[in-house]
Amino acid sequence: MEKEVGTIIHFYPKIMVAVVKVSDSLKVGETIRIAGHTTDFTQTVDSLQIEHQQVQEVPKGETVGLRVAERVREGDKVYRMTE
Repeated sequence: MEKEVGTIIHFYPKIMVAVVKVSDSLKVGETIRIAGHTTDFTQTVDSLQIEHQQVQEVPKGETVGLRVAERVREGDKVYRMTE
């Protein structure tokens, strides 16, 4: 099962960080899937930052920096993987 938790609004390829507009809370340690036209991979959330500050959890409505394992594109969706 998957639940949509955000949308990629920007990507910094040099540092492999995606900026995500969060539509539902997101925590370090959760497994997410990022999917779009040419993107589809699963990873564990290992780093979340708001205004360059490390955070463990991001509330709904925030914009967060997320370190990603692969290239992503603006408009890609972020899903939380659930049992």
